Formats: sequence, structure tokens, C-alpha cells
Amino acid sequence: MSANAVVDVLIPTCNRAGALAVTLASLAAQTLAGIRIVVSDQSDQAGPAGFEAPEVQAVLRLLRAGGREVLCLRHLPRRGMAEQRAFLLSQARSPYCLFLDDDVLLEPDLVERMLRAIREQRCGFVGSALHGLSFIDDIRPHQQVIEFWESRVEPETVTPDSPAWARHHLHSAANLWHVQTRMGIDRARSRLYKVAWIGGCVLFDTAKLRDAGGFDFWRELPEAHCGEDVLAQLRVMERHGGCGLIPSGAYHMELPTTVTTREVDAPKVLPLALAAAGPDHG
Repeated sequence: MSANAVVDVLIPTCNRAGALAVTLASLAAQTLAGIRIVVSDQSDQAGPAGFEAPEVQAVLRLLRAGGREVLCLRHLPRRGMAEQRAFLLSQARSPYCLFLDDDVLLEPDLVERMLRAIREQRCGFVGSALHGLSFIDDIRPHQQVIEFWESRVEPETVTPDSPAWARHHLHSAANLWHVQTRMGIDRARSRLYKVAWIGGCVLFDTAKLRDAGGFDFWRELPEAHCGEDVLAQLRVMERHGGCGLIPSGAYHMELPTTVTTREVDAPKVLPLALAAAGPDHG
């Protein structure tokens, strides 16, 4: 089955064995058969890798028994999240790659729905924003503005100082959940909408992500940084377009972030334009 994989699921993980097990279990339940999974573990060097934990091993056995290829790699030393993502992208060999955080629950048909959307649109990425259901009673109408794509997804230039940057508020708390519930948008009537960026669950056209430079900018950042996923999306969106999928089928476990130093924010310190140097997938 792995020889026919159309989506590589790329999971960066660090010191989160329990959450990783839950995330992998939701992948085991996916309706899309053509999934290959790559886990890149940067858990503390003094201890075991997260994928060595018994609860993770149990799910890995389930995935492999079902015919899915799973590659678990220990990737140290840590050189920042951009380098971690660049390493994962270097492992991708399928036409599409899903960057999935290690603390996300997926509905069983989500990867299949995302794949259908990106194939139909032929754009650079389709993301499924994460619901934070601890905020289900926190209704914020002022953050629930949504702009639908009424025609084919087109390239857009979005920067931190552009009006479109405010779109990111839609993905805070449970805002997207409230929008899809209020508007009665269900799987049978999925829609695509305009985004600034999406965190945690983004399906890329692998060739288009590489065409936009991937995460090769990691050498231009200090080890402690954030926003590397945002910058990559902005570059893909400018060249090939990108969008969000509603209803989303992704749920955040709402664990404390493992990226605790956030003074250097990639899209605010690096230009949107690609550097002249050739790609470096190392």
C-alpha cells in the first residue's frame, strides 16, 4: 500500500509521547488509504525518543498491520523548527505532504477531503485550522469574519503589514467552529476560504512547496524562532495560492507550546521574496 501513497504525513515531535500516540491513532482511522507517515523526533537526548514509548509503539503496530508505511527518525541536535521542517520535507516522496503537529486530532475523512480540495484547485496548499474546543462557550463575533473563495483559488500576496493579515483571528479559540455551526456548513457542502496562514494541519503540493523554497531559509534564522510555517505558507501562497477548508476536521489538544522562545518571528524578520541561492534541503 505504501508504494501507492499520495500523501506523506510529516510530523515534528518533541517530548510529547502521549499526544503523539493520539495524533497517530487519528491517522490510523483515516479513510484515505494512500498515506505514508514520517515522524521526526527531537525529544530530549538524555531520554528515549517519543516514538519508543509503549503507547506510541502500540499505534505504530496498528498502522503497519494495516499496510501503512511509517518512518520514525531521531533528528538531533535541535537547530530550530525551520530546520526540523526542512528535514521532514527532505523525506517526502509523495505528490502531496501534510505537515501535522503532534498534538492534533483529525476526523476520519479529513485527509481525504483536503486531498480532494487541493486536487480540484491545483493550488499550493489547503489547510484545516485547529478548533480549540475549550473555548466553545467563548463567542467572539468580532473575530469571525470569513472571506470565501467564490471561484478558483488564486495566488495572493499577504504580509504582516497587509490588511489580509487580520484573517488569522478567525483561527483563534473556537471561532471557526462557531462560524461553521452558525452557517450550517457541513462535509456535504464544504467551502474554501481566504487565509493569512494556518497552523498545525496544512496539506501542500510537495513540488509547489519546494518551488517556493520550502524551509530552506532555516540557515537565515537563529535556532530560537517561530513563524517558520507561516513564512513558508506566505511564499507558497504568493506563487501558487492557498486556502482554508471549512468545515475543519482538526482539533487542537491545547497543550503548552514546546516553542517557548518567540522573539524572532520568521515572517517579520525575513523577506517574502526568495533568496537568490539555490535550495538546500539539508
